[in-house]
This record gives sequence, structure tokens and C-alpha cells, in this order.
Amino acid sequence: MIDPAADAPDAAGLERPADLAIGVFTDDAPWIVVPEEMSWRRGIDAVRAGVRAELPDLVRPRRLPPGRRVVRTVRQVGGAVAGWALVERRQGGAVSRAGLSRRLRLAAEALGPTYIKLGQIISAGDGLFPEELVGEFKRCRDQVPPERFAVVRQVVEAELGQPLGRVFSSFDRTPLAAASIAQVHAATLHSGEDVVVKVQRPSVGHRVHDDLRVMAWLAPFLVGRIPVAALANPPALVELFAETITEELDFRLEAQNMLDVARSFAALDQRGYVIPRPHPDLVTPRVLVMERLEGFAFDDVAGMQDAGVDTEAVIRTGMIGFLEGCMLHGIFHGDLHGGNLFVLPDGRTALLDFGITGRLGETRRLAFLRLLMGASMNDLMVQMEALRDLGALPPDADLQAVVDELGLAGPVVDPTKLTPDELTAEIQKTVKALLGYGARLPKELMLFIKNLVFLDGAIATLAPDLDLFAEIANISLYFATRHGERIASDAGFDPASWELDLTGVKASFGVEPDQVTTLTHRDLQARRKKISGNLRPKARSLDAASPPRSAFSSAAPWRRRAQGDPRSRRP
Repeated sequence: MIDPAADAPDAAGLERPADLAIGVFTDDAPWIVVPEEMSWRRGIDAVRAGVRAELPDLVRPRRLPPGRRVVRTVRQVGGAVAGWALVERRQGGAVSRAGLSRRLRLAAEALGPTYIKLGQIISAGDGLFPEELVGEFKRCRDQVPPERFAVVRQVVEAELGQPLGRVFSSFDRTPLAAASIAQVHAATLHSGEDVVVKVQRPSVGHRVHDDLRVMAWLAPFLVGRIPVAALANPPALVELFAETITEELDFRLEAQNMLDVARSFAALDQRGYVIPRPHPDLVTPRVLVMERLEGFAFDDVAGMQDAGVDTEAVIRTGMIGFLEGCMLHGIFHGDLHGGNLFVLPDGRTALLDFGITGRLGETRRLAFLRLLMGASMNDLMVQMEALRDLGALPPDADLQAVVDELGLAGPVVDPTKLTPDELTAEIQKTVKALLGYGARLPKELMLFIKNLVFLDGAIATLAPDLDLFAEIANISLYFATRHGERIASDAGFDPASWELDLTGVKASFGVEPDQVTTLTHRDLQARRKKISGNLRPKARSLDAASPPRSAFSSAAPWRRRAQGDPRSRRP
């Protein structure tokens, strides 16, 4: 229920919108959010359950090809792989990966929206997928042609059940943005509110379901044949993709995600974020009308600084708010990138596009909480147990054997001091060991890591001279002070036993704890450049290797040297 006290005037004497008690919305409300009165929310839990219930059938491997769509898919993907095998694969290394990546990107573009969406998700996976694959699929982000306005009008009128002119006094024919699933138009309601209208491409729902069945049939044939990712084989990648894209096809679920994330931030009193209000009535499976917001593009550093925005504070809010949502409420925006957020003139960050939202059940939320607690205390086994409980390792995995084989309990190794041969061998050895233990990337962990990668790049843009170790210490102190009792209770820790130990954190950056006390992002970039340079001479033997950041970064991938043999190094 909405707290009536929220109607009280603020410090400037202006009346605050009542719905700020339940969500981090704008102070200038075009309408008030009252969830119980929003017509499109009726049966929303059943809608979400129904979408999830379809997944097993969509990703079930079939003995026979599923329909005519498979012919074109096999022709495009098979042609891409065959061309690579005949040409670039023989050259090996970076040339091989670049050739395959380019061919797969061209195949995705030829196959249409579903495959372009898959490419867009891969494009945000720096550190999860080979650099060449990520680079190629980044070209899918802004190369999706929009639907004709006549088609857009037809979808909107069919969904809203009335002519466009009866709902909107103006509707821009040219979209603000066009993506694989939908496109977004600026419009104004007859009641005067400026809005954004998200319109789904026609027939995309049927096409996505058909394509997922084709992918599930095709994926097993690609196992071990192409270097897709270190910790996600093709069938696992299809499962992850299916989990993310199916909920995007019903905009009622996206609108509910907006309310749930807004409510989470409000409950945490995290007011550094703003989420647009979905319209009380104008939301359907294929049309979503929401409040229009404006601000600085996330990479417009000069514009923000000229307006007096503290860009370091923007980063700090981003990290804290993201972690708070994951740790305490088990919900977070699952697709952070520059196109899905911007900064308001007052320094708050506006979040957009909630089609992909991470939701952790209570068991996984507690596991995630223990993972971060273990990292802050440098407790390796707590981190490994948490990764197992998150689904990154099988339930019966011998965690001590994993620690021993990867050499995680030994002294720190600085990857910049390894020779190319040593660095190459260790990446291959680690990847092989993890796959041997059945390591995989659950959806929520993949989304979390993908968001961390974005925040990493955001620091490079907005606050390159931020001391990372000092910031981590400050954030840890914030959580201990503000949420310490709840975190300790949920994670099963004695609050008095918690003590920040940055040894493991420093090791995860590949630095020796006793020798490095500060590290800016500019310093980190220089280290990564050196590591990349060391890898380049040996690129031919790294076809299936990942960059030196992995799903196990919380367990310090570059941290240890195996005991007893000074020549044996483990990342």
C-alpha cells in the first residue's frame, strides 16, 4: 500500500508524488503508480509461470529437424562453419577466431531478429566470450533496420484496440531506437503526457520459438567443433538464451520487472536510480507505454561534468545499487549497457529496458550473498561452496579437489610476469579443469558477470583514476554499516567475525597483495594490455581459451601458485 505520508511536501515545499513510497520514480509524475489498479497486472504471476513452463520443450534436443526453418538455419550456420573450416581454421589462433566470429555474425544478420538478439547478448560478454566474437557481434547493436511505420501503427492499434489517433495526440514516425525484438517511438498522450512507446516487431514471438527449437536441435552438433566460449558449450548457451529471450516477448512482464526493481530500490532507500513509470492501462503483450525521461548519454563525460555531475558518485551509486538489489532482494537489471541507461542532470541514473531482469530465488540469493561475503573475507572455501550452490558447479563437486587442481590455495601469481608459453598453458589448463568438473554459467551468474563487465568499462569512462581497492573497502564498509546485521543473519555469519581482507580481491586483479596498495582503473588497463600482449604471440594455441577474466573471478582466477613446485603456476 502507498504510505499517505509520501504526499507530504518536500524541503522545497512541493508535494511529492505518493508512489515514491513504493518506487524510485521521478519527482514530476505524469501519473501515479497504484499497482493494484493497473489492469495489465491481472494474472501476471501466471503469465510468468506459463513462459517458464514452455522452456523445457523449447530447448529439448530433438532427433529430427523441427520444421522448415531449420533448412535456412543449417544453410547459414553450416555455411559459416564450413567456410571457416576451409579457410581461417587452418591458420589457427587469432585469425581463426576472427574468421569464425565474422562468419557467425553475418549468418546471424541473415537469419533475423532471434539470432541478432543472441549476438547482442554475446556482444556484452567481454570476458565471457572470445574477444573476436564479442567485437564482431557489437556490430549487431545498431544495425537493425526499423519496421515501416504502417507496420508499427498496425501493431499498436491491434494491441490497444483503437485507432492510434484516439490514444496519442502525436506519435513520431521515426523510432528513437530499433532493436531485434522491438523499436521505441516518442509520443504524446491526449492528456498531455510525453511518453515512450515500445512496439514489438510483428510475428517475432512465433519466430523466436521456432528458432529456439532449431538452435536446440543444432547445438549438440557444434559441441567440441567450434570455439564458442570457455565455460558455456553450445547447448548451455542455447538454454541461457532461451531463459532470457522468452520473457522479453511479453511486455507485461517487462512492465512488472520495472515495478519490482523500482520497489526494491525504494525499500533500500536507494534514491540514486530512477525508473520510468509504466502506464496504468496502456501495456499489452506487444506494446508498452511508459514515462519519457531525458538525460546525458552514459559516455557523455564532458556534458555531465559541465552540468556539475560528480561522475565518480555516479559510478559509486551504480556499484552499490546493483549489489544491494542482488544481495538483499534477489532482483537486478540484467542487461546494463550504455543504451539502457543515462544520467539525469541531478546525477541520478535512469534505468531503461527491463526485458532481461535477473531474479534469484531465495536459495541462490543466499548463495550469492555468501559468495560476496567470502570474497570480502578472503575465505576461499565459502566462495567455492557458494559457486556450487549458485549452480556454477555440480552439487556433488569435490570442492577441495577443484581448489587443489587449480592451485587456488597457494601464493599469488602475477600474470604480467608469466611468459607467453606459461600464460597460454595456464589458461588452457584452467579451462580444461573447470569443464572437467562440470562448470557452467547459470543465467543469473552470467547476467551478474556481464553487468560487472559493463561497470568495469563505466569506471574506465567516468572515473579512470578511482582507486579500486579504496573504493571496494568503502563499499564494504557501507554494507557493513547499513546492512551488516541482516547480511550476517542471512549468510549465517557472526557479525563480530567479519573483517575485510583485500588479499583475495587484490589477487583477483593479479597483483601481489603485499606489494601493491593502490590500483586505479588506468593502472588496471595497462596491466590488461600487457597480458594481452603476452598472449598474442601464442594465439594459435588458444582457440578455445577465454580472456583472463572468468566466471570464477570471485574465486580469484589469477591468484595462486601450486605449493611445492616453483615452476607450476595456477591462475
